[in-house]
Amino acid sequence: MVLLKKKEYMNFNELINFVSSGNSPNICTDSRAVKKGDVFVAVKGTVSDGHDFIGQAIANGAKYIVCEENIQSVGWGSTPPSIILVEDSTKAAAILAQASKGNPASKLINLAVTGTNGKTTTTYLVRSCIRQAGQKCGLIGTVIYDDCSGKSTDAPLTTPDCLTIAEIQAEMIKNGAKYMITEASSHALSQDRLAGINFKAAAFTNLTGDHLDYHKTKENYLEAKTRLFTSLAPDSIAVLNKESPEAKYIAEKTRAKILWYAIEHKADLVANIESMDISGTVFTLNYKGQSATVRSPLIGRYNVSNHLAAAGLCLAAGLDLKTIAAGLSALKLIPGRLEKVEWPCVMGFQPMNKQTEPPCFHENPFSVLIDYAHTDDALKNVLEILKPLCKGKLRVVFGCGGDRDRTKRPRMAHVVEQFADVIIVTSDNPRTEDPQKIIDEILTGFEKKTIPIPIPNPNIMVIPDRKQAIEMVIKAADKDDIILIAGKGHEDYQIIGKTKYHFSDKEIAQNCLKQI
Repeated sequence: MVLLKKKEYMNFNELINFVSSGNSPNICTDSRAVKKGDVFVAVKGTVSDGHDFIGQAIANGAKYIVCEENIQSVGWGSTPPSIILVEDSTKAAAILAQASKGNPASKLINLAVTGTNGKTTTTYLVRSCIRQAGQKCGLIGTVIYDDCSGKSTDAPLTTPDCLTIAEIQAEMIKNGAKYMITEASSHALSQDRLAGINFKAAAFTNLTGDHLDYHKTKENYLEAKTRLFTSLAPDSIAVLNKESPEAKYIAEKTRAKILWYAIEHKADLVANIESMDISGTVFTLNYKGQSATVRSPLIGRYNVSNHLAAAGLCLAAGLDLKTIAAGLSALKLIPGRLEKVEWPCVMGFQPMNKQTEPPCFHENPFSVLIDYAHTDDALKNVLEILKPLCKGKLRVVFGCGGDRDRTKRPRMAHVVEQFADVIIVTSDNPRTEDPQKIIDEILTGFEKKTIPIPIPNPNIMVIPDRKQAIEMVIKAADKDDIILIAGKGHEDYQIIGKTKYHFSDKEIAQNCLKQI
């Protein structure tokens, strides 16, 4: 509960009761959205402070102002709004959002996953397991918001604001959901967007270099992730990756019970890999003397780890190991995660049914994959999988996003240089940065440089136009090559300046394959 300051103009508990009623006003954290009679919560954000817009909210008709600071009443007119002073307006907004929607979070078994990589894959796997158990599971994540209505929506943010979360959860309840799985981004955790939600279990995947533009240091980044686990109740479960050094720190901070997972190491939940090839992975899950086999089309050791994180969450939610193994095996595709771009029906080759068939690289002259990998660690994981499977040349197209962590740019170049035979450096989402300057920073990471051109060899090209880069790499491909287009994955847009344009790596690649 949010603690009120000593000086009160209105009781916060009374406001909670009021917004819980049938004729409750809207809760707003954006003064521009305020209408007559609404509640405006002045939240201190990273870019702006809602307290600076209280005047605008009042002018728009706000009847209730929730804030952390005393404010002047000059110019409020004859019917000034009620003022509710709180210690933490961010948490107050979350509590009010939940109350206004009938406290949907309290009616769901809430599960969450955080970490630099693997969040999206883990959420899709959890949902698949819960569906295998015959239950509905809502999902909030990087790719989609699924409220179990049968029509998911594209996700503008990995973890939305508390008002959106409460609204989606209310729809989940309406549509018969019993469970919710959500990705918890470090930004969302540092901004308390998940306040007011009691999680049955939360999983931690890993921590690598990313988002230092926001968190400044890796220590701050870890602290943001840790907040998810310090908020867990003692009867909740923290599902932690024993192979991640940072997980030990989280274990020391949480009050929750701990379920450790690992691949072929001593832990509560263990995966023993039996086989891994281009068709997929077979491994055995072992938990408390029980075992079950998983046959997944997803490849790579890191994906086995993601399966373990999902399995741990599902165990915490009450599912049995046999059901979990069947659910993990049932998932065939995750958008933009080593997703194969299908060839058209030419040369006697039929495109495989992506919902039922595993990835396969031998049915067409060469293969094209898209992946969301946009950190050096994620890119390394993907390339380590593809390199030994490639009988021809491994060709990689990648760039780095603008207005984001600049320190990872040279690191990504260094990783690609270790594995790729042909490299094309291009633009990603430059946002407000100069695309060429981003590329110049990427190029500093290549080891073998020639002077004066900062390109190490003829197999490294710079093509700033991403569409041209994709077209060139596909036209130049030979038999048995593997092409990886990295960085954007499922995204169907490109942000240039402050404008979002339609742009899909997958669509462009598909069009190129039709012309071959």
